[in-house]
Amino acid sequence: MSERPDRATRRGFLSAFAGAAALAGLPPSSAAAQTTKASVEPFYGAHQAGIVTPVQTHAYFAAFDLTTAKRGEVAALLRDWSQSAARLTIGEPALGVGEGDYAAAPDATEMSGLDPARLTITFGFGTGLFEQDGRDRFGLKSLRPEAFVELPKFPGDQLAPARTGGDLLVQICADNPQVAFHAGRALAQRAYGVAALRWVQSGFVSNYGPGKTPRNLMGFKDGTANPRADSPQAMNEVVWAGAEAPVWMRGGSYVVVRRARMALEHWERTKVAFQEQTFGRDKLSGAPLGRKGEFDAVDLAAVDKDGNPIIPENSHVGLGRRATEAGHRILRRAFSYDDGANMIAERWPPWRQGMEFDAGLVFVCFQRDLRTGFIPIFEKMSRFDMLNQFVTNTGGGHWACPGGAREGDYIGRALLET
Repeated sequence: MSERPDRATRRGFLSAFAGAAALAGLPPSSAAAQTTKASVEPFYGAHQAGIVTPVQTHAYFAAFDLTTAKRGEVAALLRDWSQSAARLTIGEPALGVGEGDYAAAPDATEMSGLDPARLTITFGFGTGLFEQDGRDRFGLKSLRPEAFVELPKFPGDQLAPARTGGDLLVQICADNPQVAFHAGRALAQRAYGVAALRWVQSGFVSNYGPGKTPRNLMGFKDGTANPRADSPQAMNEVVWAGAEAPVWMRGGSYVVVRRARMALEHWERTKVAFQEQTFGRDKLSGAPLGRKGEFDAVDLAAVDKDGNPIIPENSHVGLGRRATEAGHRILRRAFSYDDGANMIAERWPPWRQGMEFDAGLVFVCFQRDLRTGFIPIFEKMSRFDMLNQFVTNTGGGHWACPGGAREGDYIGRALLET
């Protein structure tokens, strides 16, 4: 599969989109006119997009298992994916299947008239890329970062194999669900013969605008205590791998994805006062209990008239605050999900049978080191968090997301061509 010789640069993406549409056999449309710089998040750069990018309203996660035993074919796939992702994020069709066949791209007509909607495509490498069942399958074992450790089995985990793991992860985010889904479909098509889909998960976020915090399906604001994603210093401390990492990983980040199913029917039968004790925040304002504003400082020492802590020690906020004080920090980038409903048949009183929502949170977090980020935080939360009676982790995994690529290069080249 070859790259189109006149592939557009970011500076000329508007005219290139119109040309690409003509090559794909599309009628002239308003897509080129609608595509503006405000709707484009650059694919190329020092870091991969979709990590500190302001969160979009929709996400699509796709995990793949590699079916090839050849490192060169993995490299060719990442090169191809990177070229296609760069085109998709500026509103062009993905590369077509076959030499020079651009009309074969799955988005040739589906995306006509739609702008890129701030599409970002982020690639991650699973532990299976470095070692699988004791085998150094691609000769990369020695290049696995020390910070990229296996996740322990946490109390309460019910991870279904069909929803867990994967050699490659593609995180796709956009302000239009069709744009996100079609990008996933286009990349999956290009993986035929090299990688196969293992699981997919879509998600969405309630977007309340700049400076406002979205709410999860439990009705609480989600992400109030995040470090500032627009602060380079904070991101260097919390998110980006530095000199401690192998060269190929510097400027990258380690991502954890957890599909957390919420027992919404149970939650909705509890009183709001108990819900607030569980979270440690006021449900409407998002303020820490005992305070008035969402971003007011969390005071874990405050007590009520009877001497009881105002914020329970095992509340979500209480545990999270103590983790921060201990130096454990992550950047959350979470999405809600709704996968319909399932039959439930309880084998304990009151012996209830019926339907329940299969909905919850796609918890996503990025960090510089798993050993000082997600793992110590969740080791405490999985044991003591009051939310555990309402939330069950059913899938996900963790991946190493390399640093970004220069235009004309591809994500992961420094690893795969070592």
